[in-house]
Amino acid sequence: MVGSLILIHLGVAVLAPFLARALGQRAFLVAAVAPAASLCWLVAIAPDVLGGTAITETLPWIPGLGVSLSFRIGLVQWVLALIVTGIGALVLAYCRWYFADDPPQARVVGLLTAFCAAMIGLVTADDLVVIYVFWELTTVFSYLLIGHDPTRRANRSAALTALIVTTTGGLAMLVGFLALGHATGTFSLAAILAAQPSGPLVTAAALLILVGALSKSALVPFHFWLPGAMAAPTPISAYLHAAAMVKAGVYLVAVLAPVLATAPGWRPAVWTLGAATLFLGGWRALRQDDLKLLLAYGTVSQLGLLILLLGTGTKAAALGGLAMVVAHALFKATLFLVVGIVDHSAGSRLLSELSGLRSKLPVTATVAAIAAASMAGIPPTLGFIAKEAGLEGLGNLALDGDGTGVGTLAAWALVAVVVAGSAITVAYSLRFWWGAFGTRPGVPASAVPHRPGVGFVAAPVLLGAASLVGGFLGGPLTTALAGYADTLATGEPGHGLKLIPDPGLPLLLSAVAILAGAVLFWQRDRIAAVQQTFPAVRGAADFYRDTMAALDRLAVEVTDRTQSGSLGRYIGTILVVLTAGLFFALSRVTTWPDVRLADHPSQLVIGLVVVAAAVLVAFSRGRVRAILLLGVTGYGTALLFLLHGAPDLALTQVLVESVSLLVFLLVLRKLPKFFTERPLQSSRWWRVVISAAIGLGVTLVSVLMLGSRTAEPVSVAYPDVAKSFGYGNNIVNVVLVDTRAWDTIGEISVLGIAATGVASLIFLRGRNSRLQRAEPSPKGDNRGWLAGSRSLPPRERSLVFEVVTRLLFPVMIMVSVYLLIAGHNLPGGGFAGGLVAGIALLVRYLAGGGQELDEALPVPAGALIGSGLALSVLTAAAPLAVGGVIFQSYDVHIRVPGWDHLATPLGDWTLLGDIHLVSSTAFDIGVYLVVLGMMLDIGRSLGSGIDAQARDELTPAPAPDSTHAIPGRKWVR
Repeated sequence: MVGSLILIHLGVAVLAPFLARALGQRAFLVAAVAPAASLCWLVAIAPDVLGGTAITETLPWIPGLGVSLSFRIGLVQWVLALIVTGIGALVLAYCRWYFADDPPQARVVGLLTAFCAAMIGLVTADDLVVIYVFWELTTVFSYLLIGHDPTRRANRSAALTALIVTTTGGLAMLVGFLALGHATGTFSLAAILAAQPSGPLVTAAALLILVGALSKSALVPFHFWLPGAMAAPTPISAYLHAAAMVKAGVYLVAVLAPVLATAPGWRPAVWTLGAATLFLGGWRALRQDDLKLLLAYGTVSQLGLLILLLGTGTKAAALGGLAMVVAHALFKATLFLVVGIVDHSAGSRLLSELSGLRSKLPVTATVAAIAAASMAGIPPTLGFIAKEAGLEGLGNLALDGDGTGVGTLAAWALVAVVVAGSAITVAYSLRFWWGAFGTRPGVPASAVPHRPGVGFVAAPVLLGAASLVGGFLGGPLTTALAGYADTLATGEPGHGLKLIPDPGLPLLLSAVAILAGAVLFWQRDRIAAVQQTFPAVRGAADFYRDTMAALDRLAVEVTDRTQSGSLGRYIGTILVVLTAGLFFALSRVTTWPDVRLADHPSQLVIGLVVVAAAVLVAFSRGRVRAILLLGVTGYGTALLFLLHGAPDLALTQVLVESVSLLVFLLVLRKLPKFFTERPLQSSRWWRVVISAAIGLGVTLVSVLMLGSRTAEPVSVAYPDVAKSFGYGNNIVNVVLVDTRAWDTIGEISVLGIAATGVASLIFLRGRNSRLQRAEPSPKGDNRGWLAGSRSLPPRERSLVFEVVTRLLFPVMIMVSVYLLIAGHNLPGGGFAGGLVAGIALLVRYLAGGGQELDEALPVPAGALIGSGLALSVLTAAAPLAVGGVIFQSYDVHIRVPGWDHLATPLGDWTLLGDIHLVSSTAFDIGVYLVVLGMMLDIGRSLGSGIDAQARDELTPAPAPDSTHAIPGRKWVR
């Protein structure tokens, strides 16, 4: 079911452009249905999950590596999935009103929905490799969402920073995953938790995984990327950086703490970095004027607390930590959405510009007060009971170590920092509400031109209400979340989540934090003055900027020294390295196989001709002569294929060589006649040496490889398998369209990309999709045959060539169709047929010019390429509809009654006989269309496109109006 939910989200994301075009901003409401449906399913399975039963689902993915798309929903996964889907649905609905005055936001709809899918996959995946895949998907989607407006430098910079920091941490985490999988012999998260691994490799894996988690959750020293990410629109910030993305690292720490918390270095790292982040983030939040930045630094601070509690690995701290995850998601999403309402209503989110909004936005102010109270840990909110439980876990550490072995002094220091950070949290929570809704002396009352609608405030109202109601549900929440605490082997169970806590150290610590925070807010001006006296200290953000600047400088220096612009130097460097590697490997060979030069004297003759042509190419100074000699080498290779009994390869080689020859000749029209007019330099002899060395090395490697075979070739079974598996006698074609069809899909995709690349070099402003049909003849009849040739000057026409073209073109088209249809059993196929048809089109272009090419096939080349790719993909996926697998082939025999035998005076004739159809022929038709589209694109770009440029160069510029002419100036094009 999890896989289906992910696919539903991705499907909605794919349809986002169509939904946005048809529905406008209401597309957000449609997209919200996907996470809402997922939320309903998660609520439906609540009895099973809370009862201790894990929901599992496994789909094979990479069996050879032991990797599968396995999903497992335990308690922690269920809680995080509820947060992802519930808040995701509300944020998407909220966007309907947030972007009401903007154009349709198809990009935001699609990316937010896809991000939700990635988060669902991340928090429910049971395989470490799959977790990493979804982890990086969230990184990519967050990069695209933060860079919402690519025209703004702030968006681009923030998106790139977030991408680099989180990806770097993700790579470290991947190494940790691989090490952990190697140490335990499995990548299954459930199996790893059950195995309780230990050892040096596990310790290294734990610390590497922790690096990834800390970078994703923006802990010191990776904290600087999150405030910058506030450049994104507010609802994106609410979802990614309060309720979803930053929770990924928290989730990873929570789910692995039962087995990795005891690893050496884990707890000291979690405590030190968590406490530092808690204090540093809160301290910086106190001096922010932008409400979003205040919440951003507050998020950094509270993420430090979450990691600290969940990474401690004790029962009481785990219960408080998981409750804080829920509380934080609710109150922080609420506050971000409130900022969006304030910004829309008052036109600003700066504390220095806002005043008196409490009376103008009473509902929003009330919701913000509840959420801020929960953030500050003030009763009767969910944030209060969750923080109480967390402080109980830390208090146990200070009193007796709670089974962790931590020293008393270190434990009390940790508690003191947490209480100080909590006091700062109270202070900036009060500052947030006072700055957004309070009446400030000396600041004009903020105007609210239009009050937010019910739909706009619905999401924060629901989330704020949940923060308030959760405070009264301590008992049920304790019962629900206790299952996670029980998975920890360290520490004593806590007293649970209580609105009226028992007297003791946790209550005392809460009271101290609240009172100290109130004092900090009361003395906010003095605190601000003290902060101003602190000297500027270079931090992690400065180190990151310096590192990136150094990398940029290094890249420039390396590029300047290596990228000289000389293609010969690039190729020479590659070949020198390759030659060195080849001869090093060859020097270690002790036994060489016997060599037989040829099976027949004709092979020697052809080989000598090919070698002679290749040598002449190297010494030829004329480009046309070199290309023709190069063609001799290609055609000679085709003859060698034919002599070896490979007519299909020979046919393809001849066709490819012919196309290459034509393309070269078309390009030569824009190049000098000779390669160079300068005297030959001594560096040429170095190129000769390198070329001879690489040729010798490749020859020796080929001889060694072909003569060292010991096992029976797999091709021995190809004839039988081609017939039984692919229903064809042409082994090459069956391999291309059936057994290796995935490779063929990639190859025809590359053909389409190459054709587009060639066209882009000629048509700088877009592919030439306007067809130039020939005009009707002056006699008023139809266009006639080779009508495009009438547009050519008489000196550029050849009567003989036109007559030959009239005879050849239909024959070549018939041959191409024959090769396409017969290719499954005889030499040919879609690739060969497409090349023949493409050559026929080029022949018509050469005879009649660019208009004749459009007359021959008045279809955009891109349409042919796209149709071919679509047909190939549909053919590949069609077997799934009938219970088959991708690329599975089917065959059918058809006998047409009355047409199998026809009695004539000359005897019985077989007309149609037994018609044998194979489904992979449709795939081959797609290949045919792609190749034909590529050839058409080449003809229109390197053919008629270059012709048009040549005509423009010869056309004189229009003379300027005499009234605007400048005396003494010549007007030259």
